[in-house]
Amino acid sequence: MISRLSSIKEGAAVTLLAIVLVGYFTFPLVLRPGSLGRTDSGDGQFSIWNVAWVARALITPGQRLFDANIFHPRRGTLAYSEANLGAGLLAVPGYALTRNPYVAHNSAFLLGLVLSVIGMYYLARRLSGSRPGAVVAAIVFSFCPYLFAHTAHIQLLMIGPLPFVFLALHAWVDAPTPRRAVVLGLTIGAQALFCAYYGILAGLLAGFCVVFYSVSRGQWRRPGWWGSAALAAAVSIMLVLPFFLPYVTLQRDTGFGRALDEARLYAADWRAYFASNAWLHTWMLPYLGQWKEVLFPGVTALTCGVIGAVAGLRRGGQLRETTAVYLCLGVLAIWSSFGPAAGLYSLLYHTIPVFSLLRAPARFGVAVSFALAILSAIGVAALLRRLARGRRRVVGALVIAAAVLDLSMTMPFRPVPPVPEAYRVLAASRPGSVVELPFFYHTHDFYRHSRYMLGSTFHWLPLINGYSDYIPTDFMESAFPLASFPNPEGFALLRARRARYAVFHLALYDSANRAALRRRLEAYREFLRPMVQEEQDEDVWLFEIVRWPDVHPPLG
Repeated sequence: MISRLSSIKEGAAVTLLAIVLVGYFTFPLVLRPGSLGRTDSGDGQFSIWNVAWVARALITPGQRLFDANIFHPRRGTLAYSEANLGAGLLAVPGYALTRNPYVAHNSAFLLGLVLSVIGMYYLARRLSGSRPGAVVAAIVFSFCPYLFAHTAHIQLLMIGPLPFVFLALHAWVDAPTPRRAVVLGLTIGAQALFCAYYGILAGLLAGFCVVFYSVSRGQWRRPGWWGSAALAAAVSIMLVLPFFLPYVTLQRDTGFGRALDEARLYAADWRAYFASNAWLHTWMLPYLGQWKEVLFPGVTALTCGVIGAVAGLRRGGQLRETTAVYLCLGVLAIWSSFGPAAGLYSLLYHTIPVFSLLRAPARFGVAVSFALAILSAIGVAALLRRLARGRRRVVGALVIAAAVLDLSMTMPFRPVPPVPEAYRVLAASRPGSVVELPFFYHTHDFYRHSRYMLGSTFHWLPLINGYSDYIPTDFMESAFPLASFPNPEGFALLRARRARYAVFHLALYDSANRAALRRRLEAYREFLRPMVQEEQDEDVWLFEIVRWPDVHPPLG
């Protein structure tokens, strides 16, 4: 009873600490989740739309999850990029209460960080036996520079399940029962649903650990060990498979995939492991030149991690085993993050079919921070053991404070723009598909359609525009004719797509094209009924398509 009460108190204290840390590192986002966002980039706009769509689909009866409202009239369009099902699930409470896409996205981000802190604390405490060490590990992992360099990519913020994968792994290693194998498989599958990259990473690292411990503990001759490991793998596959089938269908029907040469462009280099966006690390940036990724783990993680590696290997026993396995995980993560040029990634690409859907080996570098977090906990524990009892709390608090200061940075979230009147009118209008203009037709401008996707979160009507990893051929073929809408070709394309509404963002046209647009709107005025125009909103105009022209009218 006393032990259980102590565990409850510790759990409550850890949860409170996680909330406080998340509040500090994300300030002021935690105070304004509905009015701040990464709307300054296409990826950020896409992420907000993505999370809001999944959250809405999960609570809307009859809504097919993968039939997202982009690239109308195509279906299954959520599978054109990562679905982010885990983030959408975390966003359900916030979205259900507010219907605000920014609340949905930001609540998923914040809750994911809280889970990461809690999970890493308990993992590091289990492996190091030190509460201060566990706090340091939770900080250096959950708030590493890599994470805050990707606030525009919701899937890369979903590192919360990873520590729980390894909690389940170590529990299984100590007693490989069927029940623990099932739990391990469920955690790996859950990580894959939160982020495909991290799910693959978790599966690979867990697989390595199974082999490592089979040798270190003499289990490799026992069929039961391998059978239990196979059960864990089967459970993870069964959990993910129903949500992975749309991607299999997409690849089969379109041939969509990533070439190995493409991975070279998104591989890390040595500069990445010194690049950071934390305040105390910016002095290094001028010396690096160009870097491909932000993977510096922080001074605290490096210092305590080195101490932990040396102390753990010297101490012997199970601690040496733990130290060795996390050192190996860190090395493998660095090796694979360097991409095809380093060899290991090429081997994985040609061996594991799912790698044909990946293109950014540098993202595996997050496992370096993960491994260093565990080694940091071991290092802090070793440091505190050498001190007198009265000084341990003081030194432990100082190390925790150093970790917080080491990784502090400015959050890149900005105030969100006001909702245009056109979107409010659409939300109250009859159902029908929407086209938003200008219709960006250059390949390097396709990402700009994501701003229209974000706008659609306020009305959720089918959108002819879209942006994703996979761009349909018919979208690319129709982009140029639609760029000059209203025009005969554009009307024909929109009629085939059963479009009802056209939204014009005048601020996105240059002065010459804006004048030409006004002339075309005047020429086709009998076909377009104004719903929101100049006298109401000078930037965003809304028209309903009420007729379809058969001939090209004179422009006068």
